[in-house]
Amino acid sequence: MKSSINPLLTQHLVLRPFSCADGHEVFAGITPTLTRFMAFDPPGSFAAFEKIGQQWLRLIEQGSEYTFVIRHLQDGRFVGIAAVHRVTEGEPELGIWISEREHGQGYGGEAVSAVVHWCAGRFAAAAYRYPVAVANVASRRIAEALGGQVVGTEQNAKFASVVYRIPVPGLPG
Repeated sequence: MKSSINPLLTQHLVLRPFSCADGHEVFAGITPTLTRFMAFDPPGSFAAFEKIGQQWLRLIEQGSEYTFVIRHLQDGRFVGIAAVHRVTEGEPELGIWISEREHGQGYGGEAVSAVVHWCAGRFAAAAYRYPVAVANVASRRIAEALGGQVVGTEQNAKFASVVYRIPVPGLPG
């Protein structure tokens, strides 16, 4: 399936909806150390990941969730994934992960900001929900740079999280 969503361009990045052609690079980037601050573990095989990718494609087609593959604007190298979940709810949830080899470049914040601005023009969100592992300082900085405020806590099997509420650009927080 070919998505009709135009690429999201930033200073350093291009974000496009996930496609099957991205699968091997995305799967290779989902490492145990990367997922230490994520509620999921790496899929056990590429076949297991393909099922996840098919679900992403269905959700994109339905218009209920959008998973974007992040690539470097200059050379197209894989950078990570950004997603917005439950877009029809009052406060959709944002998610991001950046390949370990690309950490520390500011790409996470750049990508999340692009997704927030893209969503603001399409959905009637009051704000965005952004859960982050308490110990994930880099991801917490992303939320805070976008005006996010901690509004709650959550606990899953792996870690404790804080939940940020990120305001919609142009609306009061």
